[in-house]
Amino acid sequence: MLALFCGMSGPVRAQVMLQPAEAGQLVHPMPSDIVVLESDETRKDLPCTVTPRKSDLGFDLRFHSGYDVTLPLRELAGEGETLSIIFRVAPEEDRNHAAYFVQHFRVPPVDDDAKGDAILDGTVDIGEGKYHVDWLMRDQSERICSSTWTTEAALSPKDKPMSLFIDANQVLQSLAQPFVNDSIVRPPNGSGADGLNVKLLVNFAPQNSNSPALQRTDTEALVSILKAIERDPHVAHIALVAFNMEEGRIVYRQQTADNIDFPALGKALNTVKLGTVNVSKLGQKHSETDFLEDLIQKEVGTTTHPDAVIFAGPKAMLDTDVPQDDLRRIGDVECPVFYMNYNLTPQAVPWKDSISHAIRAFKGTEYTISRPRDLWFSTTEMVNRIVRSKRQHAVGNASAGGVQ
Repeated sequence: MLALFCGMSGPVRAQVMLQPAEAGQLVHPMPSDIVVLESDETRKDLPCTVTPRKSDLGFDLRFHSGYDVTLPLRELAGEGETLSIIFRVAPEEDRNHAAYFVQHFRVPPVDDDAKGDAILDGTVDIGEGKYHVDWLMRDQSERICSSTWTTEAALSPKDKPMSLFIDANQVLQSLAQPFVNDSIVRPPNGSGADGLNVKLLVNFAPQNSNSPALQRTDTEALVSILKAIERDPHVAHIALVAFNMEEGRIVYRQQTADNIDFPALGKALNTVKLGTVNVSKLGQKHSETDFLEDLIQKEVGTTTHPDAVIFAGPKAMLDTDVPQDDLRRIGDVECPVFYMNYNLTPQAVPWKDSISHAIRAFKGTEYTISRPRDLWFSTTEMVNRIVRSKRQHAVGNASAGGVQ
């Protein structure tokens, strides 16, 4: 199985959602494939086993569903094979509006006596609702393996208040990478009284401090934190500082804007090289602590403040914390300070990290993000606090002006 995966050309999970050729016109697969999909029968000309995946809610606040397929390697024996998977997903209540997907696998030469199975998979993103899936796989000899099933995506009763990043009964292609700008149109809140201006300081680092690279799961969660804040209707403007504590440098900076430029952020993060040592810092005893202190002094201890400063990232367990006395010398910070700590296993690392200790000097509030629901509820509560703080600050300024 490993040899099969290594020999395949292109990403194993790459799939394409067939888009309308023109407005109101759907692009369909070949007529012969449509006949199989419409038949609702299971075929085993090509002997394979399809296992549907249960829908689960990701940190991107979209339900993820899909399938896993096992196929005996002996069925792929030869000088090379191409497997094509075509499937469609439709809301149970509206079967006429199905989304079609196609996926191709190029198989390397396989010996006639090959043992074991090839394992393939596919994913799809769905909103809340019940869905019907028609699926088929065919080889170059036109042998067919087909199946059909239903799946459901539903929030638990206590999670019903959550607003997902995908509409009910909507079917979308899974994102190849998380650094994609949203296509949603945000409300014109910049001129409103509650149009918030926030600064985000995000430590893009792996959950496992010993990891030699940023993992997809880590970047997806951190990007989702940014998108949850960006999508909130109260937020009008965002400034972003992306940094990496291990390297001790700011990786990407975006001045105050209406939206975050995620492709530019993703490109900048490709320059992060974990596990390397900067020679200039070898003589510094606590270089990471010094970097964090300098970052806070420059980004939090400014003369002009946004409506809130928000730190985000995994736990940063440094050798020594930034001294509280040094932080207090920054003076009063007029805006509230928050820390959204992404921690998948809080029971494994239950103690406070260096950023948590640092924000105590500013009476900051910390949220632990371990599940998708934590992200939504924490963001909602945090933004509500920022709105209240801004209103109170405005009332205080108005009262002071009246006294004068």
